[in-house]
Amino acid sequence: MKTIVHKADSRGFANHGWLQANHSFSFASYFDKDKIQFGALRVLNDDVIAPKMGFGNHPHDNMEIITIPLSGVLKHRDNMQEVWQQVLPEEVQVMSAGTGVQHSEINGSDNEHLSLFQIWIIPNKQNVAPRYGQKTFNEADRKNTLQVLVSSIDENHEGSLKIHQDALISRIDLDSDETFKYRLKSKYHGVYIMNIFGNIAIKDEALETRDAMGISEVDGFSIKAKEDSSLLFIEIPMI
Repeated sequence: MKTIVHKADSRGFANHGWLQANHSFSFASYFDKDKIQFGALRVLNDDVIAPKMGFGNHPHDNMEIITIPLSGVLKHRDNMQEVWQQVLPEEVQVMSAGTGVQHSEINGSDNEHLSLFQIWIIPNKQNVAPRYGQKTFNEADRKNTLQVLVSSIDENHEGSLKIHQDALISRIDLDSDETFKYRLKSKYHGVYIMNIFGNIAIKDEALETRDAMGISEVDGFSIKAKEDSSLLFIEIPMI
């Protein structure tokens, strides 16, 4: 089993006043030659955005972009629909940028901060038609059970959002003292695990809140929750 460990305090950090951004991988002004990407996973940003603030209209192309709000209200608008759409906690948003898309993202609250993860995955198809998806995933359905949020558009994985990559994005909420066995899709895949909160152990490695681990070259592995914990799994080809 091959592993890399990224402790929470080793991430890149940017304080823009209205935006507090933690970067698991090189992004914007943060660069670390050892943290360019993990397989097809290019970006994992952990952002906190002040009330009424956000990102103005800007372009993307040939990237699969997944946004997971943790608290607060996200408002999104793009040139595919030209209307503001709310994305709330327990919802997930995907956007295939493909040939090109323009969009804006703002905190939709006047008084509450917005906390979210934004994930960029390198697609396996270039210049596809841009597309957007959004879906609710109930918290109760991931209690000690893996809940698949996103999968490949080429797979018939019922109930998940779709992207142009042979990937799986999942969550699980583990009770204290629970053990969970994660199995990878194939020997060509790796999985990046973000401990959203709590305290877990994988083999002899302890991961606390916002610590992360990348695992590859293994069929599966076990996770032991030392306290109530919530985990995000991003499984991708190790390109």
